[in-house]
Amino acid sequence: MSETIKYSFEIRPLSNENGGGYLVTFPDLPGCISDGETIEEAIANAMDAEHSWLAAAREFGDSVPRPGSETNGKR
Repeated sequence: MSETIKYSFEIRPLSNENGGGYLVTFPDLPGCISDGETIEEAIANAMDAEHSWLAAAREFGDSVPRPGSETNGKR
């Protein structure tokens, strides 16, 4: 079974001064970011970042927001 990203994310290009490629951020998961040379690589890396963020939060007993909790009501 393939994993999918459960939380919404934002993807934007990085300037050449910042290394180029693409940056992925998760509004619901503070500090959860990733990047990649291509959009596909950035999203694949974001899947790993999301999984790691959630695993660390659970390991340390931190609260885990529901998907969409930060973005609900903002649009």
